[in-house]
Parts: sequence; C-alpha cells; structure tokens
Amino acid sequence: MASMLVIAATAVPDHLRGALSRWTSEVVPGIFIGSVSARVRDELWHAVTLSVGNGAAVLVHPAPTEQGYTIRTAGTRRRVPEDFDGLTLIRMTAPPKVKEMQSPS
Repeated sequence: MASMLVIAATAVPDHLRGALSRWTSEVVPGIFIGSVSARVRDELWHAVTLSVGNGAAVLVHPAPTEQGYTIRTAGTRRRVPEDFDGLTLIRMTAPPKVKEMQSPS
C-alpha cells in the first residue's frame, strides 16, 4: 500500500535529484513529495544515503508511532532527531568551529 513521503535534500548531487524526481515531485528546490510503497521508499532512501556526499537529506514518512510519522536523516546536519520516551524531538548541535588563521610571526 502506498503512503506519502517527504524528502528534503540540501547540497546533493544532481544525479540524486534526478533519481528522486522519477518517483516524486520536486515542489520547491530540494523538497520532494510522493506517494510510494514502503519497498520503493526504502530503496529511494538507500540511494540517498549512498549518494548524499557532503550534502544532507531528511526523510519523513507515516509510521505507527504516537506522532504518526518517523524521521530518517543522512549526511551532516546540525538538527539531529532524538527519541525521547517514544517521541522524536530535534536536538541542535553546536556549529562547527572554524580554525582561525594564524599570522606568521
């Protein structure tokens, strides 16, 4: 049975965007929405995780949870989903530190 999914992709390769567009609609840049079977959803997500590179992606789809959905992520993100007594909450991580350039002495 098909169910709706949303994939948000940031800074991913063009070939991945093309692959996602075969099964979903890119309603705004980087946001893909579709209605696919669980098998197709899992195969799409597998392709995303293999190809995300330096980018990042989030998948949201229906699930038998208290919230009614589940969240999966791939790539490096500041927002990390965390399970808190059965609820998925978003934890913010610290921004990456930039090494300061040292001036020659």
